[in-house]
Amino acid sequence: MARRWLVTGCSSGLGRALAAAAAAAGDVVVATARRSETLDGLTRAHPDRVLPLALDVRDPAQCEAAVAAAADRVGGLDVLVNNAGNGVFGTVEEVADDELRDQLETLVVGPWRLARLALPLMRAQGAGDILNVSSLAGRMAFPGLAAYVTGKYALEGMTQALAAEAAPFGIRVAALEPGGYATRYGTSLTDAAGRSPLYAAFTGPMRGLLGAMAEGPTVGSAEDFARAVLRIVATPGPLPVRIPVGPGSHAYVEAAAEAAAAELTAARALLDGTPS
Repeated sequence: MARRWLVTGCSSGLGRALAAAAAAAGDVVVATARRSETLDGLTRAHPDRVLPLALDVRDPAQCEAAVAAAADRVGGLDVLVNNAGNGVFGTVEEVADDELRDQLETLVVGPWRLARLALPLMRAQGAGDILNVSSLAGRMAFPGLAAYVTGKYALEGMTQALAAEAAPFGIRVAALEPGGYATRYGTSLTDAAGRSPLYAAFTGPMRGLLGAMAEGPTVGSAEDFARAVLRIVATPGPLPVRIPVGPGSHAYVEAAAEAAAAELTAARALLDGTPS
């Protein structure tokens, strides 16, 4: 039986590849992007299986309209993929309040809102998958990505809470943590308005690394990611709440776990040595 998807951020990259792969597999996809004209290629390739919609996840009315379209025009919603994202590059000192709010609106508030809207549909069906596209930045911080890291940590916290809350209703929830994929994320980052030369030596190498990922020889393709997500959705039974996906992801998470263990050991030694 064909699944019914709602995927955000389908103008390019991981979201576009996933929408195309799901449609090619025979499923029906409500594909969204801030500018609906960027979805024309998807609808031409799959005219009977892709419903294009304009959706800025920061807009409550557009979120409501997208979920309503899934219910009214494709008959329901089996898989919600919160993939839409953006990035502001800067340190905590460099990122202004409005830049931080915009980052969190896209990475946290929008996915939270769409999940809240989708839950009644999935609960009535007794089944559904909510997949939040996080990042390895949800495991460990990177210099210069303070706002992005904050958003991904918050998204993973929401995912863990929602997974426990939704499981009794037959709804699976997971955070996908992509490794290195060839997308335009690194080149589409916006520099914080308050960038300072004081931090350039620490953040410059990270900025360059992110920009080079689109064509790096060791990164995976967006199509690889799409195939992995289709496999996750097709696998019956409970899902891990956090799922590293793609090149280098498992090794990175293992390194993050080792660093967390070392930090815990240091913290215990610090407090054990504190005079009473």
